Amino acid sequence: MNTLLALLTLLPLVAAVGLCVALLAPLVDRRADLVVTRLALALFGEYVTSERARGDRERELLRAAHTGDTHRRYASRTLLYAAALGVAGSVVGVYAAAALLGLLSVGEGPIAAALPGPLVFLAALARLTEVGLGELFVLLVASSATVGAGLAVGTYYVRWELLAQRAVARASRIDTTLPRTVAFVYALSRSGMAFPNVMDTLAEHEAVYGEAATELAVAVRDMNAFGTDALTALRGTAKRTPSEDLAEFSENLASVLSSGQSLSGFLEDQYERYQEEAEARQEQYLELLSTFAETYVTALVAGPLFFITLLVVIGLVLEDTLPLVRVIVYAALPLATFGFVVYVDSVTHGVGGTEPLPPRERGAPDEGASPSGDGTSLSGDGTSLPDGGVSPSGGVAGEDRWARSRERLAAHERLRGVLAWASSPVEHVLERPATVLFVSVPVALVGVALVAFPITVGPPTRMVGQVDAAIVTAVAGVLASYAVVYEIRKRRTRRIEASVPDFLDRLASVNEAGASVVESVRRVSESDLDALTAELVLTRRDVEWGADVTTALHRMDRRVRSPVLSRAVALVTNALHASGDIAPVLKIAADETRATERLRRERRQVMLTYLIVIYISFLVFLGIIAALSIAFIPAIESAATGGAGGGVPGGGGGITDGIGDIDVFVYEQVFFHAAAVQAICSGLVAGQLGEGSVRDGAKHAVILLALTAVAFALMGSL
Repeated sequence: MNTLLALLTLLPLVAAVGLCVALLAPLVDRRADLVVTRLALALFGEYVTSERARGDRERELLRAAHTGDTHRRYASRTLLYAAALGVAGSVVGVYAAAALLGLLSVGEGPIAAALPGPLVFLAALARLTEVGLGELFVLLVASSATVGAGLAVGTYYVRWELLAQRAVARASRIDTTLPRTVAFVYALSRSGMAFPNVMDTLAEHEAVYGEAATELAVAVRDMNAFGTDALTALRGTAKRTPSEDLAEFSENLASVLSSGQSLSGFLEDQYERYQEEAEARQEQYLELLSTFAETYVTALVAGPLFFITLLVVIGLVLEDTLPLVRVIVYAALPLATFGFVVYVDSVTHGVGGTEPLPPRERGAPDEGASPSGDGTSLSGDGTSLPDGGVSPSGGVAGEDRWARSRERLAAHERLRGVLAWASSPVEHVLERPATVLFVSVPVALVGVALVAFPITVGPPTRMVGQVDAAIVTAVAGVLASYAVVYEIRKRRTRRIEASVPDFLDRLASVNEAGASVVESVRRVSESDLDALTAELVLTRRDVEWGADVTTALHRMDRRVRSPVLSRAVALVTNALHASGDIAPVLKIAADETRATERLRRERRQVMLTYLIVIYISFLVFLGIIAALSIAFIPAIESAATGGAGGGVPGGGGGITDGIGDIDVFVYEQVFFHAAAVQAICSGLVAGQLGEGSVRDGAKHAVILLALTAVAFALMGSL
């Protein structure tokens, strides 16, 4: 009976938790997402539609964030989440108040005795347990209303604030990619391509040219799908975009088109202007990164070190503070670093950092059995045969002889990825460095099991001490395997990208001298272009074996998968469709690529200083921990032992009077874990700030973990 009563008492809390879990289901299940959406629209759809003034502002925010969600759906789901969490928070508030009353039931005296002098007044809270039934009801209602309303209002504003932050981050990415987008439009206009075709081409390459191209692609879809004229579409972009630079560019471009001025002249001026602004923005960005680096060293390296040192001293001299030290090491430091990384990424995403690789193109001319992509299949004699059509020999396509061929083709398609991996596993691993984790993580786990087990049963700290060194070594090994593969790929790509401006300049010179594009590619491939030479030789062979230049260049782009080369190839191949004289386009592409490389090089040089600062701060962290382990703790232990043996003559009550038995192993273990956690955190932040991506921090984390292992090995030998 008591058990049943306890279960019934917990039933509302279980329901509240279940409601919160149900709100997370749409993240992993599409059908759950559909159910939540339908419920939200049924409950709040009409209300959201009737709010005209607020709805207009929220629609602008949704368009600026480019969510792909309708206002009615997003706003209704926001209200549903707020209402559900408000109800759940109300239930949790009642249980929280009940739990507080349970804690206070020990009485005012014991609580006052346990609190420090300045906080004794808090013991008066114990009198809450003496209230009457009516007052208790008011207390529970107040707690329920406070927690529920706080969660509901917080959820509502957080949802819209996250959307606003997404719009701000997107504006930053648009500003960053706008110079290269303008360069693309300018170059294609110089090649003689009509402006509508230029915009269509830009929309086709939005994955290569980034967020600015994505924003302009919306205007292109307006023109193609709804018949909107170019002026109206561009002015709509100016009103919709969160970027002031793109809004100004769109307005000016619309004015030029409506007035009949020279489009190429306007785009040339805009191109030069944005190149200058890119350099100014680079300086602001470097200053911002410098501020982030200084903040990290001060708050997340020196700060935890100060608190750990202070708490250790207090714990050794006065009372046990190891629980607080563990909270800092195992929870506060990793969570604070994670929040810092997320914030820096949201502020600087796409600005001067490591750019994402362009996605692989599908349906390319050299892939698959159906180059046309129009739903045709190939007959046995190589003739294009529509599904269900009649073959040249008079047979019907649906007969068994074609069915068997289609089955073999389908089986080949299913095994295509496996066969590709089997044919070139090294290239596939280099292309996707994260795949190495599928091997390194199991190997690391097996290594930990072989080294650490069997574990001798004992106190938790002793049991952890038997496996922590092996776990740190395994983590370092996993990070090292990823870092090696990632760095090989990145350095190869960087060497190729450094040769792209020279390649474009030489191709432009040869083409300007009167050679055809095919002849220009052949001559340039015979010159020395460092890492790009081998790829150009393959491109020349593609052309010699019958591929056209456009297909050969696209194949080179897919092999290298470099953002810089992808932009150059997209520009050159599209310019070829407009004119055979592509020298002006190539020079523009070379200038844009060279400017990008120069800005990236300046960034690396400036951030090298702060990279060194992070390393030095970590070494200081290790040095202070070494001083505590080697000098301070043994000295305190000796003082405690001396005091236990008879104390100081004269019995004076010195600083060591409160010292009890000191477990040096426990402190050394916490220090080792703190250094390992700090090594991983500092390494990842160093990669993000110094090279633009957390992935670049894998190698720094490995180096710092190695320094940690060496330092503690030396401390153990002393």
